[in-house]
Amino acid sequence: MGKGKEITTSLKKLDLNSNFMACTPSKSSLFSPTLQSPGLLSCRRRLGKSKPPSLVSLCLGVIGKNLQEIIAHLSDISIAFPPHIRMTIAAIARRRKMLCDEVIIPLADTSWEILDISGSEVTDSGLIEVAKTCKFLQAIDISRCNKITASSVSVLVEHCKSLRTLRCGGCPRSDYTAHCCLTLLKPKLDDTVKDSWEELDTVEISHSAESLRWLVWPKIDKDSLEILATECPRISVNPKLSPFGFRGKDVPIEAFPDTVLDDLFVREINPSTWAASGFTLKPVSPILSSSKELSLAEKFRLAFVERDARLAPKRAKNARQHQRRSDREWMEMSAEAKAIVLASQVSKSLHGRN
Repeated sequence: MGKGKEITTSLKKLDLNSNFMACTPSKSSLFSPTLQSPGLLSCRRRLGKSKPPSLVSLCLGVIGKNLQEIIAHLSDISIAFPPHIRMTIAAIARRRKMLCDEVIIPLADTSWEILDISGSEVTDSGLIEVAKTCKFLQAIDISRCNKITASSVSVLVEHCKSLRTLRCGGCPRSDYTAHCCLTLLKPKLDDTVKDSWEELDTVEISHSAESLRWLVWPKIDKDSLEILATECPRISVNPKLSPFGFRGKDVPIEAFPDTVLDDLFVREINPSTWAASGFTLKPVSPILSSSKELSLAEKFRLAFVERDARLAPKRAKNARQHQRRSDREWMEMSAEAKAIVLASQVSKSLHGRN
């Protein structure tokens, strides 16, 4: 604990706003509308390796190696960090298999446009909090996340109106979550019942991932692919590398399966920072996936959880309608209620005369 406090005190005095901007990827390089090839990226990485690492990169390497010592104090430390430094720390934590709710929530920044939590221990609660903070996300990778369900993806779609690329699947649990999310991606009108047009005017009667254009789901089943192609043609699934684009559209680099979203943020960091923990990140091939299937009991449990979360708003709406009907019936049938109404009308009439 004493070591963690010493590191915390040192980090608060560290200025990470300068010198690192030169090696931080710009928005244009991350979200270029034109097709970028992996060969070009590898060339850029080779050119980058010829330069000596900056002082900030070395400091971030030290932070990454001692990340377990500062997690408890991360909410206090991260306040002084600029957005790109927070992203770099999150990327290091993911590579060290230490990315969880306690890490990603204090690091999340309102200016983030990408989020890579693939293979992490982030849960629904963590993703919901991040979605409420990072409302300008354009690409997110939730593949191989065993603790994320469709309920948190629903909140993500609701808050992140600029989301264009969603990466999912990679393991049986994540494949099941992706399948449950199909209803969130399709255009849908809500069954909204209100007592007046004034109340209906303030309610959104439709919801869907309207901005989503690219879905990376390596082992998508044929039925899901057919549903998306028929009912949601605006979404392109698993685009292929081609000089002519995909279906006449320029494919952003974050939509390719072999792209690691947060790779550009750690290109200046020594790989020994996360290799020391026995984990070296490798691109996930579309053909690689765990052969283990979810048990029948687990599938039923997940289906019940998803159904309960989906029907919760409807139950609340029905409860409100029932309460309003009960109030109206009480007003119509109760003598006491009629007396209160008549007294109120007489009072208004007397005030109007005066």
